[in-house]
Amino acid sequence: MDELKPKDHAEAVALFRSEIIGALTRRELDHGELRGELAHLSQVRFRPPGLLHTKTFSVPTLERWYYRYRSGGLEALRPAPRSDRGRAQELTAELRQLILDIRREHRGASVPLILRTLIAEGRLQRSEVSAATIRRLFAENGLDRVAARDGEGGKTRLRWEAAHPGALWHGDVCYGPALKIDDVSRPLRIHALLDDASRHVMALTAFHTEQERDMLTLFVGALRRHGAPKSLYLDNGSTYRGEDLRTVCGRLNIALLHAKPYDAPARGKMERFWRTLREGCLDFMGSLSSLHDVNVRLWSFLDQHYHRAPHAGLLGRTPDQVYRSRKAPADALEDSSIQDALTLRISRRVTRDTTVSVNGRDWEVDLGFLAGRMVTIGYTLLDDKGVPWLEHEGRRRPLHPLDPLKNAHRHRPPRRPGQSGEPPQTGFDPNQALLDRAAGRRKTEEK
Repeated sequence: MDELKPKDHAEAVALFRSEIIGALTRRELDHGELRGELAHLSQVRFRPPGLLHTKTFSVPTLERWYYRYRSGGLEALRPAPRSDRGRAQELTAELRQLILDIRREHRGASVPLILRTLIAEGRLQRSEVSAATIRRLFAENGLDRVAARDGEGGKTRLRWEAAHPGALWHGDVCYGPALKIDDVSRPLRIHALLDDASRHVMALTAFHTEQERDMLTLFVGALRRHGAPKSLYLDNGSTYRGEDLRTVCGRLNIALLHAKPYDAPARGKMERFWRTLREGCLDFMGSLSSLHDVNVRLWSFLDQHYHRAPHAGLLGRTPDQVYRSRKAPADALEDSSIQDALTLRISRRVTRDTTVSVNGRDWEVDLGFLAGRMVTIGYTLLDDKGVPWLEHEGRRRPLHPLDPLKNAHRHRPPRRPGQSGEPPQTGFDPNQALLDRAAGRRKTEEK
């Protein structure tokens, strides 16, 4: 249990005074005896609250305490505060108002900056007031830097929480200590997804980059293990603003939410987790030389400590307990649903030699008659080994990796399946038609 302490300095002083003269108030003393006892106490040295040195108190002071304590108890021994406390009496009323208005207009301005500016402008003399006096003035009016920071904004900030595990996931990235790999310093970026209601970490992986593809890799892995959340809550960085992520969330019926710019407190749960991760793991990484070494330490920290540790925001329960107690586990996503959500379609023009380029690699098209035409190519995002396909007339047509050496010895196929190598004979001859007309061998209709 916490110790029972005086509620403020004034009560501490009152308790100190009562300890000095309290015993005297419980004795029956005549005036002469009281005077002698007070004279004896005036020779004793005492250490008042908040002071490091001792001091003595005069007989009149002790006598005043004695009679106050007898008539009004402990409350009567409290020192009376100054009526002008915190009002910076060294300043005129106009200067006090000016300084308060400056702080209200410029919440982030420090006391030294305000004083330095006012002195430079000639509105204030250098020795007229101290920084401590200005700070007391701000505190008296609720304008100290903490109050100014936490009380700014047009709306009241409320503590909130998702209704149940799986309702909302937070996503963010944390900068870790750089890794030394083959004498080259590589950045360390740790990506994470955190369930709001349980504080359970749905995914945590270290990368060298901070890109949308990294976020999607993390997100898809979490979807396969835990199912889909109702909402995904991210900040406004470019990593979370890409078209790919928006499309995937839309196809899986996941609401994609973004915090307001420059509003870090709105994502306090994620920031608190990063602090826990730093203090319990990242600050003790040492000299590692691979992402694998980093990741195994991150995952060990989660499984062996974080998910099992009581959490103050969960009333002493652990993230693992809260997450497992959810009434209805999230529906597992079929892999085909995830693949469909990750399918991208792009437009490409088939070249004269019936090839298309997809992500820097050339692929051959079996349908030669599509040469020169715009076609739709589909492929699965995050599948580095996947083969793209061509979509034509509602059907998927396979594409094949281009092999120029093999094509050098390959028979040229017809433009269309089942078509012979010789073009059809239609008798179309524009020159012969003009000769026949000039010679009168054919009749033409006059217009």
